[in-house]
Amino acid sequence: MKRYFLAMGLCAASLIYTTSCKKSSFDEVYRDPSKVTEVTVERQFTGMIYSYRQLIVPEYRNLFVTLRPTIFRYLHIAGWVNEQNHLLPGGAAIEDRWSRYYEGLAQYRELETVYNKSIDAEKEEKRIFFLAAKVLFYDQTQQTVDLHGDIPWSKAGMLSTNQSDYQSSYPTYDKAEDIYTVMLDDLKAISAELNAISLSQAIQDRFTTQDVINNGNVELWKKYCNSLRLRMLMRVSESSTFAARATQELAEIINNQATYPLIMTNEENAQIDIFNLDDNSIQTKGIRDAFEASGWNANLASKVMIDHMVANADPRLPFIFETGAEADGQFKGLDQSLASATQSDLARGGTISIFNRSTISRNQYFPGVLFSATETNLLLAEYYQKNGNGGSAKTSFENSVKESVDLYRDIRSRSNDNTVPAAVTPTEAQVNTYLSNLNWDGASNKIQLIATQKWLHFNVIQTVQAWSENRRLDYPQFSFVVQNSDLQKTVPVKFNLPPSEPVYNAANYEAVKAQDNVNTKLFWDVQ
Repeated sequence: MKRYFLAMGLCAASLIYTTSCKKSSFDEVYRDPSKVTEVTVERQFTGMIYSYRQLIVPEYRNLFVTLRPTIFRYLHIAGWVNEQNHLLPGGAAIEDRWSRYYEGLAQYRELETVYNKSIDAEKEEKRIFFLAAKVLFYDQTQQTVDLHGDIPWSKAGMLSTNQSDYQSSYPTYDKAEDIYTVMLDDLKAISAELNAISLSQAIQDRFTTQDVINNGNVELWKKYCNSLRLRMLMRVSESSTFAARATQELAEIINNQATYPLIMTNEENAQIDIFNLDDNSIQTKGIRDAFEASGWNANLASKVMIDHMVANADPRLPFIFETGAEADGQFKGLDQSLASATQSDLARGGTISIFNRSTISRNQYFPGVLFSATETNLLLAEYYQKNGNGGSAKTSFENSVKESVDLYRDIRSRSNDNTVPAAVTPTEAQVNTYLSNLNWDGASNKIQLIATQKWLHFNVIQTVQAWSENRRLDYPQFSFVVQNSDLQKTVPVKFNLPPSEPVYNAANYEAVKAQDNVNTKLFWDVQ
């Protein structure tokens, strides 16, 4: 029984940091994090970010254990050799991501405790750390709700708060709609508070030191907060529970960006950059094994994605993929309609394209992107299109493509690997040719165009967002080979709960047991 709480509560004591940090000196910050000397709001803020790094920066277990056998397949982000029950998410994939979310939640609870125990003057002084922590926490919470639906939340991670009383610390489940309501309410209040906040020079210096996402730039936290609101409101905009609210608040944000600034360029992206490759720092050295592990065919490109990019002369193609060693320079993806024996032969034959090793699997400086300008612009394009503003929709759509092309170019430029020589920076003419091929003006289904760009852009960078938007918009659509003996013959519409829940939180699990299956849609998935 104690195992559940070790994941959700006690881990908070092991990740409280004793030194300040800068993006350029992660090795100094994360050295021997198990030794606790002093708990402060600012250090706990950085500790929470460090804990959530596992779900932000490309990391072996998240990529290989969770995403490779699930969402990479559901969205044909990668090619794979068809097998029995290949649409059924495994317990290890679900458990792994679940535990990482709750490790970060426990860190957030510790920050809450430290902050709430502070004297009023210190609370006011260090308010910025608490507000920024909430924005990141809500971002990670939204992703977990969008994967599972109802989750333990408001009462989760309370073991330390409850003074190690296990019996009173088993967390009940919150409804997904209720969690969204709390987060949307709070993010709106945070947005207003960030507009009015004033930092002393001493606090500004500390915030700059401890903030490894936006380098202490309050303006960028405003943009991250409002962009997150934009994402969440669009996600729930078709839900009967939230439709009226979404209509009102989306209009308020989009029509008043002076008050509600958004992430509009890559320079404003909310992300964790990698500056140091020390083993105790935030780093991505493990992603090579996630894609290139021998015998797993985890690096294969999918035919659906390659064909779309080739047909439309997508300038991102040579940055995301490389041609197979025996492909004579031709980009080819693995066809999922083929028999598994044929696929295996192709996978071994060297003609199938793979993810570009120097951009992705061997790029030890691959950043962890939380929110990008491309995402903002695609959300705006959808909003404008659905509200009859075709001109603004087209402009936002084109801006999204330009920012995405530039982001992938930038990610490749950071790489310390040159196994695959860097492609030439796409010219404006190449980007315009791609946009012309997409043919916004002639497209009968512009939402499909937008959804396809989300799929292409999120890719391996923000895969959970890719799946959420695909379920919400139902584009692109994919085909799968299934066998009569398969337990799951259609793509899941969500993850089920991890195997640990009915074992270690059995009493509370009973309340959600009936909806704990991969075919029960989330409240916002109404298409």
